[in-house]
Amino acid sequence: MTDLVIGADGLHRCAWGASTPDYAAYHDGEWGRPLRGDDALYERMTLEAFQSGLSWLTILRKRPAFRLAFDEFRIEAVAGYGEADVARLLADAGIVRNRAKIEAAIANARAALDLPDGLSALLWSLAPPPRAARLESFTQVPALTPESTAMAKALKKRGFRFVGPTTSYALMQATGMVDDHLAGCHVSGPGPA
Repeated sequence: MTDLVIGADGLHRCAWGASTPDYAAYHDGEWGRPLRGDDALYERMTLEAFQSGLSWLTILRKRPAFRLAFDEFRIEAVAGYGEADVARLLADAGIVRNRAKIEAAIANARAALDLPDGLSALLWSLAPPPRAARLESFTQVPALTPESTAMAKALKKRGFRFVGPTTSYALMQATGMVDDHLAGCHVSGPGPA
């Protein structure tokens, strides 16, 4: 097995998950765990979009400020944002202040409200079948897949922004639609969603 490390607690982890205490907590408790619920998935989708071009650690450390700034990522609340909210968010040093990403977050909340069965149902309908076995190395982990490409296309068709195939795959990883913990990692498989 490659790309695993043994943490101070004696547990085998995917190497990235042991690089900082923030990553260890995220790796062990959230990443790859099945997540359902429209607001919860909207939060992850939004944070993945803000991460584009940045380190995930930056976003993870700013997540409390993002939650405060974006009304805990309640879709209905964010969908009602107007120009005053965009200005407020652009002035908030606690988050990533990128106009295009802020406007995309608002547009995505509005698009999510228009989904007849909700965001969670749409995203999970596009998840791939589980792998037969975990991968051995992060060199085997794809940046995008046919399923993430289909997800990006389905979302864009419905008016979502900042949802390309790579971002969609990262969303799949983060929310347990795929299990990219490596073979030998102490985190158990995601189990049924």
